[in-house]
Amino acid sequence: MRGVVVAAAMMAAVSGARAADMPDLPYLRGSFTDGLTTANANWQGVYFGGQADWGSVTSNVPGGLNSDMQATFIAPNGNIGYQFRPLGQAHSINSGLGAFVGYNSQWDDVIVGIEGNYIHDGFRPVASSTGVQFDPADNLTVLSIASSSAVVRLSDFGSLRLRGGYVIGCFLPYLFFGAGLGGQTVDRAVVVTPAPLRPAWTTDSKSRLVYGYTAGVGFDVLLTGGLFARLEYEYRRVTADIESNVNTARIGLGYKF
Repeated sequence: MRGVVVAAAMMAAVSGARAADMPDLPYLRGSFTDGLTTANANWQGVYFGGQADWGSVTSNVPGGLNSDMQATFIAPNGNIGYQFRPLGQAHSINSGLGAFVGYNSQWDDVIVGIEGNYIHDGFRPVASSTGVQFDPADNLTVLSIASSSAVVRLSDFGSLRLRGGYVIGCFLPYLFFGAGLGGQTVDRAVVVTPAPLRPAWTTDSKSRLVYGYTAGVGFDVLLTGGLFARLEYEYRRVTADIESNVNTARIGLGYKF
């Protein structure tokens, strides 16, 4: 019996020594490891990346936007006049490219951060109208045709966002909202038949800085090391003389230090 006890004690001592010599492996600690993992990731710190988007825009073009230009068109003698029709909403679908940089502050599984976001879009919504004037004698003979159009070009938009998220394993779902500035160019044109009595104002183009706000939802997923992928939905509203509402889906790839 004494021999059995001695043997058991020796085996316990040998096992303890081997355990002491084993490295402190991450999977034994239950802490974050590279790649997709069930352990909650560490998102604390600075990050940056690139992105691409695809989406649609609706611009609320005022019906009388071209009235100042239309007033310069004087119909030829004997003609009743040009029948200009109002403009309306303009729509466009396009894609864009951009970048982002930000900082996350982490408390346990809660993330609060700030991010600078930039996107270069190619949105070109067009609003147009055509008015046809018929001879009142037969309502068949065309006396004049008056076409009016406006192209609202939305190119660049940069925003400053506040983000809030919650860590679930290697995923970081988040909400964001912010405000920013962008570029807007409005190209206008009026074309009539027959030609006006004297030269008229036919085209115009103006560019200006516009402001707006942005909000949305998305999630980042840690791939390996500090490399992460992003999927996001953003709603953007540009408030200017011509108000525009933009909805986009975005994908991105970033790196967290």
